[in-house]
Amino acid sequence: MTERFYPIGEPGRAWNDDERRQWRERQVPKRQHADVVERIKALGAEHFDVVDYGRVGEHPLLALRAKVWNETLPVVIVTGGIHGYETSGVHGALQFCETKAAAYVDRVNLVVIPCVSPWAFERIQRWNADAIDPNRSFRATNDPPRAAESVALMNFIAPWRDVARLHVDLHETTDSDETEFRPAVAARDGKSYAPGTIPDGFYLVDNSASPQPAFQAAIIAAVEKITHIAPSDEKGEMIGTPVVSHGVIEYDVKRLGLCAGLTNAPFTTTTEVYPDSPRATAAICNDAQVAAVCTAIDFVLAI
Repeated sequence: MTERFYPIGEPGRAWNDDERRQWRERQVPKRQHADVVERIKALGAEHFDVVDYGRVGEHPLLALRAKVWNETLPVVIVTGGIHGYETSGVHGALQFCETKAAAYVDRVNLVVIPCVSPWAFERIQRWNADAIDPNRSFRATNDPPRAAESVALMNFIAPWRDVARLHVDLHETTDSDETEFRPAVAARDGKSYAPGTIPDGFYLVDNSASPQPAFQAAIIAAVEKITHIAPSDEKGEMIGTPVVSHGVIEYDVKRLGLCAGLTNAPFTTTTEVYPDSPRATAAICNDAQVAAVCTAIDFVLAI
């Protein structure tokens, strides 16, 4: 018999609706999305328009779109909070808008979605309320079911899907990936769970279908001035994936339904900050995210 490794469900059997309900009832708010909404709305005063592009449950889905839009300029998309527990994804996107965006508003068309998954943000969770991972839901079909938050974002971004030049998706890899979220997904799907390791430091995920190594290397070099870059393990991997260059791995982002595949932008990257390091602080994590966004934009503008 398979050993029980998660408190919900039976080993080897995928969750039913009742078990998803049990999981949802265990998730309690620990912070307020209203605080994020307040910062987003404050940004609507000068350089941005605040766009309400939908609602999931009680939560509005909000984006920031440059007030001055010039069709001759490249479209740049920044997303954060795809996974609600990845705190610096949200705060890094907001900090970029509050401190750095003004330098770019007349050089690119900015679209920033700081908190894609508000319910999960409040509960410091990876999944949405239906126990669906939003960052596996950026797919054309609803089989298996997609997260409503992801579908709403896809619909909002659709006008720029084929014209976007750059998309930066802000994430974290945390120790709780190993203590909670990977066991949870294995239990939900009725699969076995094999413990893994968490990379010690910042890294990036490139698109294996269209890699941009010089672009990724520029971001790594900038972030390395702020926080340490994760080394590969003894197999030359991070999270079970080969390291292709210093601090960089690759995924087929569209096949996996990842947010980085939201558009057909030629330049995409997924940041992965490591907030649980004794060498990191919340401020360092946010600064690393901002540096990644700024360097990505600078790189695209320079070519």
